[in-house]
Amino acid sequence: MRARIYQPAKTAMQSGMAKTEHWVLEFAPASARDIDPLMGWTGSTDTQAQVRMKFDTREAAEDYARRHGIEATVLHPKKRKHNVRPTGYAENFAPSRRGAWTH
Repeated sequence: MRARIYQPAKTAMQSGMAKTEHWVLEFAPASARDIDPLMGWTGSTDTQAQVRMKFDTREAAEDYARRHGIEATVLHPKKRKHNVRPTGYAENFAPSRRGAWTH
């Protein structure tokens, strides 16, 4: 069995960094998906592709893979700088604001 260990990126719909601190062990698909001739649904006999395990640290995920004989590839995340303004949203309504508030 082959797997990959990675730290998920934030979704496009979230502005914060929630749900990006844990590490995920996800199995690679062992067989191709096939299309059901009657209904047209996509299916597979590979049940391991549905498994996603979450760990608090990268080391915990690597230890789990090593203990169970899983060949795992670790993908290191590209960290981004946090964009936190000192006054945040309140800055839009400050009386000392320069320029007109247009919306």
